[in-house]
Amino acid sequence: MIFVTKILVVILLHFVISTGASTSSINTKRPLKNHSSVSVLYPPVQLHKYDDHVVVDNGIFSITIASPEGIVTRINYNGIDNILNDRNENSDRGYWDVNWSDPSDLKDGHLDKLTGKHLDVIVNNENQVELSFKRPWTFAQEKNQVSLNIDKRFVVLRGLSGFYSYGIFERLRGWPDVDIYQGRIVFKLQEKLFRYMAVSDERQRLMPTFEDREKGKPLDFPEAVLLTHPSNSRLQGEVDDKYQYSTENKDNRVHGWICSDPPVGFWMITPSNEFRNGGPVKQDLTSHAGPVALSMFFSTHYAGPDLGMKFRDGEPWKKVFGPVFIYLNSVTTEESPLSLWDDAKEEMLVQTNSWPYHFPNSSDYPRAYQRGLVTGQLVVRDVGLAFANSAFVGLAPPGALGSWQEESKGYQFWTQTDEKGYFEIKNVRPGYYHLYAWVPGYIGEYMYQSIIYVLKGSKIRMGLLVHKPPRNGPTVWEIGVPDRTAAEFYVPPPNPTLMNQLYASQRTDSFRQYGLWDRYTDLYPDKDLVYTVGVNNYQTDWFFAHVNRHVGNKTYVSTTWTVLFDLEDVITGNYTIQLALASATNAEVQIRINGVGDASLVFTTKLIGKDNAIARHGIHGLYWLYSITVVHSHLRAGKNALYLKQTRGSYPFSGVMYDYIRLERPSRY
Repeated sequence: MIFVTKILVVILLHFVISTGASTSSINTKRPLKNHSSVSVLYPPVQLHKYDDHVVVDNGIFSITIASPEGIVTRINYNGIDNILNDRNENSDRGYWDVNWSDPSDLKDGHLDKLTGKHLDVIVNNENQVELSFKRPWTFAQEKNQVSLNIDKRFVVLRGLSGFYSYGIFERLRGWPDVDIYQGRIVFKLQEKLFRYMAVSDERQRLMPTFEDREKGKPLDFPEAVLLTHPSNSRLQGEVDDKYQYSTENKDNRVHGWICSDPPVGFWMITPSNEFRNGGPVKQDLTSHAGPVALSMFFSTHYAGPDLGMKFRDGEPWKKVFGPVFIYLNSVTTEESPLSLWDDAKEEMLVQTNSWPYHFPNSSDYPRAYQRGLVTGQLVVRDVGLAFANSAFVGLAPPGALGSWQEESKGYQFWTQTDEKGYFEIKNVRPGYYHLYAWVPGYIGEYMYQSIIYVLKGSKIRMGLLVHKPPRNGPTVWEIGVPDRTAAEFYVPPPNPTLMNQLYASQRTDSFRQYGLWDRYTDLYPDKDLVYTVGVNNYQTDWFFAHVNRHVGNKTYVSTTWTVLFDLEDVITGNYTIQLALASATNAEVQIRINGVGDASLVFTTKLIGKDNAIARHGIHGLYWLYSITVVHSHLRAGKNALYLKQTRGSYPFSGVMYDYIRLERPSRY
């Protein structure tokens, strides 16, 4: 069993105190949740300061942090002297970093590990140690460091098997222009110990080593490698790519690694998404071969550079990222190491239910009583009136409709409605917000037009909100399900020589296989997809991504898909095509009706998208919606053809994923 009884813990601690044994060697497994008993069951937290590092020990584990740099160099737990990869340099074991560039230099790009300049001990008592590693920015560092004041915090509490980390990033008014694209925490573990990775109940497996990847065959981009000489023969011939383990923010709450001997787990737990960018379905990295565990705070993955933070004209800014919890657990050698995953999930729930935390000692982190609550009910008025069941409702910085999916500077707070459309957004930081929502099964999204000002401790009742999805007339036909993904469409089996066996039998995650863009050519080597409304089934006959055709010698050409449909008659007036895209990468979709010449062109998206979801094994990127007017003279009674041409050829990853397409006729009344 995972849990240690109180009696056993007391006996262990009595043994340690009476014999003077090292508390770091105690296998206390998962600490008890009754924190009122912590002072009785566990020894006090101790801080030891040395010339170039500090050690914090709470009797369950100890952590060594380079000082004043604020880089984690050692984690001692359950008999493992260092969980981190001590073959790496000290600066390459456990660290924060950001990617940034000077917008005046197009070739400019920097990775900054945010090395601290001095250490402040914020709290040091028997129940808590909180350390602050600060780096103030000066104009003398303009070309060498990102123009941010950095405050990296590490917190160790009594009786908890793990530590917290959070950061406060700040820009003062008048500082130079800068673009910041990614911010994260990175931990690199002992590869001889940690070989098994878990991202979800379905997505966990034995992973290749860094050396396995180095010996492998690079594929179409550096992240993807065919394993040709792996140390474990069971991985022979598989593809490894870190993007195959990406997860949406709403599901990215716990992931990590398991060591089988001794049975120990290392987990990254994110109790809140308020500080992440791009909203609840924005995808990002988790853990990957190395072994590496990441806490991604913001990035441009699955969105493109528009999601980066661009600071201009001396714009001031401040944001708190985290805290996140780095959790350590263990079981006895008689128990299954895989049970550590179940325990990590339970710990994630404990941490999530504890949010917002009470212990961070920063005025920039509001406590529960300083936050607000927003409630309401959302209904949908489309062809009738319906409850907005399972709708996503959120507060994000004020902007245009849909702006939240490209928002990184501010905080976002999201929830889902119940079956009757009621929602409750808890623990909202004080500030100004727009309320946004979208409902699975309907195109478009809702935005409450007035700005909502959340005060400390406020409770705002929004009442009944009515979402009117875009619609100009009755439906003639439709393809797909409006859910902002291409998951309902046909995802082909991968090339059998380029498989990740984890997804070989998983229907819901089959899109994560490598090389699916070239499977379109295998299915349609000479002629493009033709879909007949009323005859074909989009689940089996509509390819999940509109990509280019490979014609050999790494040459790709554009493709044109055809939708055939019948009309009993044509009504005078304007028809509408509702075109919803789930992803776009360097693409242009042109729509023609009943002809392939310029006279038949009714719409073009022009060049759009840089989310790269096709190459990165996503089933969606950013959402695009177009309501396209079609004059009735383009149509005819009887047979009609709608042509969808993705014009940007020459690149394997250019293309779109359709979310949903609908033809509407004019209303007769």
